[in-house]
Amino acid sequence: MKEKYRSVEALHTNPHLNFYHMDALTDSGRAFDYYFVSRNDEEHIRLRTGQDSAEGVVIYPVLREDPGRLVLIRQYRYPLGSRLYELPAGLIEEGESPAEAAIREMKEETGYRFVPVETDSIWSRPFYMGAGFTDEACVAVFGYAEGSGNEQAVEDTESIRAFTAGKEEVRRILKEERVSLRMAYLMMSFLQSDPERPFEFVGVRTS
Repeated sequence: MKEKYRSVEALHTNPHLNFYHMDALTDSGRAFDYYFVSRNDEEHIRLRTGQDSAEGVVIYPVLREDPGRLVLIRQYRYPLGSRLYELPAGLIEEGESPAEAAIREMKEETGYRFVPVETDSIWSRPFYMGAGFTDEACVAVFGYAEGSGNEQAVEDTESIRAFTAGKEEVRRILKEERVSLRMAYLMMSFLQSDPERPFEFVGVRTS
């Protein structure tokens, strides 16, 4: 495919998010300005590497002692100026697998231990978050939450409250509350799931 841009330059960089300007081209060849953000430095943005690896994970944690409930979080999101209902999630650190990142993030954000389950590959591949403004990709990790949830260790910059919810509460949250998109779609699957086989919809046949 013919490239749809002439050049890309970083307008602002920091350790968390970088802002880029693209000298983009329309299908007819007309030049125009396009802007996007990325967690990657200029050498590793997707349009340079072509790779589909994930920067982050979102965690689908079924409570081991009660598979009809999930561990969720309610987190203050600065761009919204309010709290958002979400699934636990976070960035994959260098050298980590998605499962290892999920175990670490789950402990930090909720205090629960996390035991991943192996799913069909269609559920464990990276998907893009919002390709109109970022090249960030995320992978879902499914598994069991174990323990009491009393060992939360969030950073000072994070305001997170962890809790468990069954289907009735999840349905209310989807109907009434502010919810992240990736949580919303997974929660719709949760509402259709069987607590005796909580991961059947992702290719796991037994609990």
